[in-house]
Amino acid sequence: MSVISAGTGDTKYNIYISKQLSKNLLNKYVKRNNKLLIVTDTGIPNEHIKNLKSIINSRNCHIFKLPKGEKSKSLNSYKKIIDELIKLKFDRSDSLLAFGGGVVGDITGFVASTYLRGINYIQIPTTLLAQVDSSVGGKTAINIPQGKNLVGAFNNPCCVMISTNYLKTLPEKEFNSGLGEVIKYALIGNSKLKNIIEKNPKQIKDKKEPFLKIIIEESIKTKSKIVTKDEKEAGVRAILNFGHTFGHAIEAYNNYKNISHGAAITLGMIIASKLSFYEGYIKEYQLDNVINIVDSLGLNSDHSKYNYSKLKKFMANDKKVSKGKLNFIMIDKNFNGFKTSNYDIKNVKKALN
Repeated sequence: MSVISAGTGDTKYNIYISKQLSKNLLNKYVKRNNKLLIVTDTGIPNEHIKNLKSIINSRNCHIFKLPKGEKSKSLNSYKKIIDELIKLKFDRSDSLLAFGGGVVGDITGFVASTYLRGINYIQIPTTLLAQVDSSVGGKTAINIPQGKNLVGAFNNPCCVMISTNYLKTLPEKEFNSGLGEVIKYALIGNSKLKNIIEKNPKQIKDKKEPFLKIIIEESIKTKSKIVTKDEKEAGVRAILNFGHTFGHAIEAYNNYKNISHGAAITLGMIIASKLSFYEGYIKEYQLDNVINIVDSLGLNSDHSKYNYSKLKKFMANDKKVSKGKLNFIMIDKNFNGFKTSNYDIKNVKKALN
């Protein structure tokens, strides 16, 4: 088992990575005499839910299932979970457990941040995307019609427990969605991870255990290092949004249908890399390198149906707008990410052609 720490002071927590969940470790965080609500969704196999409940010692363990999909990350779902907690008479000594992908983790963490002004929660992410990205860093949120993640809070979990076994039943589309975020870490500063992906794309695609573990570890090491330095995105944490300004706009344009978060972010990274090239921060061969990495993992790199006129209004609602100008995350010749508001809008339009 690998253990990585994130956060500081009272909000510090551990991320545990292993092949399967540890019963003893889980029950270290779940108190026997306190109530626990497991929030999950209809996309999680019932066998996983039953197995999880069977190893939890809590005498008061309850299950709350959301419909699978991004639409569940809503005010309506938030209210339903709050109503359930009130019905079960949850108090501040009780806990929530997010068992699922990014949607489940985000809304569970947001409920935990607001119910009784804050109760504890645990993250057990079951998708690659949630394991390497959304379960780490304490960002919690729900979506509203005006945009993605516009209502939320920074709220670190008690712990994150990652089991690579859950990836065995993960559909290829969902696995590929997570690979998009793994690539992100490789392009914003983790040269070791970039090298691993370039040399072993087939082993990663085939979900070979040693390679799954190492790409998850390296991704989390990068993210935990960044979020520990900047818990509330006042500075360096912004580079974790590489590809997200364009990717979130693509998701919103599609009304959060027919394209996964990871697939949208992958296209967003291609566009952001093109913008980095047109702005003179990387060379053409480095842009080709980015595209080749995406292609080698069997991910879609063709963003031709998303031009500037289609995405403009959605980018205007992005959280990275400051003083009326949109900040972009770009990459430099050393494959390090950086934030800038100094760019030529003509190059943004060109990158989206």
